[in-house]
Amino acid sequence: MTRLQKIELWTASLLTIILTASVLLIVRWRTRQQIVLQGAITVQDADTRKERPVAEVEVSAEDGRASGSTQSDSTGFFTLKLDPSVRRGHPILLHFRHDRYRQLDLKEYVGDKLYIVHMVPLVDPEASAPRSETKVGSGLRVRYSINTMSEVNVGSAVKTFQIENNGNTPCKGQHPCSPDGKWKASLGSASLDAGTGNEFRDARASCIAGPCPFTRIESDQFSQGGQLIKVSARDWSDTATFLLEAEVFHPMVSQIVHESYPVIFGDGLNFTLPAAAEGVSIEAELDGQTIIFPLGPALLLSWANCNARVNPDQTRVYPGGRVKRGEDCWLVTVLCRSALNSADCRHCCQRLYSCCFR
Repeated sequence: MTRLQKIELWTASLLTIILTASVLLIVRWRTRQQIVLQGAITVQDADTRKERPVAEVEVSAEDGRASGSTQSDSTGFFTLKLDPSVRRGHPILLHFRHDRYRQLDLKEYVGDKLYIVHMVPLVDPEASAPRSETKVGSGLRVRYSINTMSEVNVGSAVKTFQIENNGNTPCKGQHPCSPDGKWKASLGSASLDAGTGNEFRDARASCIAGPCPFTRIESDQFSQGGQLIKVSARDWSDTATFLLEAEVFHPMVSQIVHESYPVIFGDGLNFTLPAAAEGVSIEAELDGQTIIFPLGPALLLSWANCNARVNPDQTRVYPGGRVKRGEDCWLVTVLCRSALNSADCRHCCQRLYSCCFR
């Protein structure tokens, strides 16, 4: 063997050793890297349009397998850092706690997946009580004001659409995929026509039900307004529901007060507001009387639990504000003060919420 051949052999051997050591170091680093679980929490319902996000759910793991606990945000999204000793494939028991939902203990395996969790609301024992025949008028409206001087809001348009998909399905390079190319995704779209001589303003689109953290608005053909608007979205987890909503304007004398009609699924009320919206309130009509409930920055209502989030474009989303049944009949006491006794008033309270939200 010549000297040159010996040098080539030693060089090849050295490169092989270096490559093997590098691979071993990378594998060891990945196995020691702390694992972070991520997922979304929604309400459990047979109708996917009613799977509104659940915020403020305390998420933890058994026996100290997680580095503390965490809470879901307004979109239902959560991340949970596991203890460095936990490895992929290990069994884990996850705890989900919320004072308005049944306790959930979920047995899972640590893996590279999105954890979609469905929680069951606590059942109100008085929900099936007898109800009076009080009739609700035109239902619920959302009222707010915007400083505009050139156009008049002559109505609003609302459209929902769903993107059906199965989560945790590898993409394998088959379009469409998740933004990182890992999961199989689906696309969906919706459009609205304001009619001749009208234009849309303050258009907004958002995911309102399902695993919203794993969706994205794909094409924005609505924020600039116009007679025709369109939105398309991408979903790389389970089925998700989207809401496209806009105000219809006509070039007439401007007004400050605007009204919008929310989308209602079961006892959940969903609506979006422009970034400049002020003085938000909810109006209800009962037996010809208009009752106004100022929402305020704290989102406090005696008869509903409300939450909100702000989209990247600064529009505000109010997803699935859930009605409280049988907890506070102050509203109905006022409305029924001359016609009903106190016992009937409790039934009227339940009837009002039922009629308004169905």
